[in-house]
Amino acid sequence: MALLLILSGTSDRAEAVLESLAFLDHRTVMGPPRAETLLRHPEADVVLVDARRGLTEARNLCRALATASPELPLLPILTEGGLAGFSPVWGATDFLLDSAGPAEVTARLRLATLPRPDRGSADDQPIRASGIFVDASTYTAQVHGVPMNLTFKEFELLKHLVQHPGRVFTREQLLHEVWGYDYFGGTRTVDVHVRRLRAKLGPDQEQLIGTVRNVGYRFVPREKTNHSD
Repeated sequence: MALLLILSGTSDRAEAVLESLAFLDHRTVMGPPRAETLLRHPEADVVLVDARRGLTEARNLCRALATASPELPLLPILTEGGLAGFSPVWGATDFLLDSAGPAEVTARLRLATLPRPDRGSADDQPIRASGIFVDASTYTAQVHGVPMNLTFKEFELLKHLVQHPGRVFTREQLLHEVWGYDYFGGTRTVDVHVRRLRAKLGPDQEQLIGTVRNVGYRFVPREKTNHSD
């Protein structure tokens, strides 16, 4: 049983995520949305930041918490609309939508508390390929020198594909290898993230993520992008 520290400026527990937490076998404590609140609860296993209102303030709080306690799992609670403002610069481990049910909350908390891989591993070395630069150590990505504003999972998906140029991944493989075996969502999640990635790469670069009909996706280096799948 984990101790969940919820940092929120409101005492309203009616929203779905907070209701879902009540069904789980975890203890929860509430505190004001300030970094020093963590000092009063050093035994916390996971920190949840209420980011449903005031994205800028929530982002700054997450960054401060991630700097102060980089090993402590940190998840902002976001609305569907708030996802547009979420990115790796928050320093969060993952996120929760305020509409998430108990099963999804359980899965994300489980994934968040798994041991993190060594940041010094070969997988974290910067990658340059066909105009794309991916740096896992800072969670940043660029296309022809222009920063890409990616969400955490968009970044992880791009990194995974670029690390294996030409290799074809089924949607199920990508779910397992990027989202994790405990993820409860369907394969359409992969299609949605690929579509968003292509849009952010732009019309001149979107073909770098190729579709293999009836199979899945692959990263296609520039010299091969003139060939259709």
